[in-house]
Amino acid sequence: MNVVSLREDLMNNSYPGRGIIMGRTPDGRKAVAAYFIMGRSDNSRNRIFVEEGEGIRTQAFDPLKLVDPSLIIYAPVRVMGNKTIVTNGDQTDTIYEGMDRQLTFEQSLRSREFEPDSPNYTPRISGIIHMEKNHFNYAMSILKSNHGNPDSCCRYTFAYENPLAGEGRFIHTYMHDGNPLPSFEGEPKPVEISDSIEDFTAMIWESLNEQNKVSLFVRYIDVESGLYETRIVNKNK
Repeated sequence: MNVVSLREDLMNNSYPGRGIIMGRTPDGRKAVAAYFIMGRSDNSRNRIFVEEGEGIRTQAFDPLKLVDPSLIIYAPVRVMGNKTIVTNGDQTDTIYEGMDRQLTFEQSLRSREFEPDSPNYTPRISGIIHMEKNHFNYAMSILKSNHGNPDSCCRYTFAYENPLAGEGRFIHTYMHDGNPLPSFEGEPKPVEISDSIEDFTAMIWESLNEQNKVSLFVRYIDVESGLYETRIVNKNK
């Protein structure tokens, strides 16, 4: 697959939904994880990211306007030792608890399917970065309905060993806006990563559709030390 311009891909798609990006900086020194959320309804847009321990949680910006928290309030990012888990739903907890019982990333997700939000059946997308001394690997997963049929769940896992410097992978929930929303297709897209967390965060945020974007999380993890930097951007302030 050819490397895709993340900026152009986001700018040309008014509604990719929720997205996960993982990869490695050009200098090879940092592992990168990013997650963004978008929304079309007032309920989905009424959210912010807040830090919780080493991870983050979604929270209602205005609690009085919160209608249904079931699919919009969750912990997108959790850390278990040298593993950073990023997902678009409460399957973050499923992965965390499964790996605590010595299950693999893929095995942990066997108990989950796409979201029950007919007629969209939003895919559950997940990623995990596994840090080791001086190196790391990562994996991504998507659980989606079979062409919109909720009777069948398609499960795909993509693993990236010794990620190439300067390259990342991008997976998101929807191909584009629509009604119903069409699920993501194919393998995660190869995209370029920047050495600067500030530049990378700004590029993603500025490229997301102004009306639909809600929140963005970006983390750069030092491959040698495991220390990390985090940036959070919320539209609601």
